[in-house]
Amino acid sequence: MNACLIIYDVQTMANRVSNAASRARFNAILLGIFATIAMVLAAIGIYGIVSYTVRQRTREIGIRVALGARSEDVVRHEVRRAAVLIFAGTLLGLAGALAATQVLETFLYEVKPDDPQTYLLIAVLLAGVALLASYVPARRASVIDPAITLRTE
Repeated sequence: MNACLIIYDVQTMANRVSNAASRARFNAILLGIFATIAMVLAAIGIYGIVSYTVRQRTREIGIRVALGARSEDVVRHEVRRAAVLIFAGTLLGLAGALAATQVLETFLYEVKPDDPQTYLLIAVLLAGVALLASYVPARRASVIDPAITLRTE
């Protein structure tokens, strides 16, 4: 008596593991894409806000330069103003992230939801992007010609 077994759905173990992890991989890639888009939008927003406030304060900056402020002083002052807001935003963001850990816990793989290294790394990264976005308009403000600025108003 010959018994015959039918073999179907033959795959390597690597393919089976890959298929099993495909949903988690897709979620991670999608989350990474959305995070990158959010960071770019945040940098554009910070650039726009700092640029707008610098443009609103052109007369003040022109007077400072006329009174002897160096371009480094102007850049330092404008970046410092932005850094205060960035620091406050970072603290609020960290508090919000800690509050949202229960929701995000399902997306995390081998990372604890209250991992301090991850929070520190992301906070430093976002603060660095924000400082860079505020540096560009501050640098542009440092080359304001005080004569033209004071003459136009």
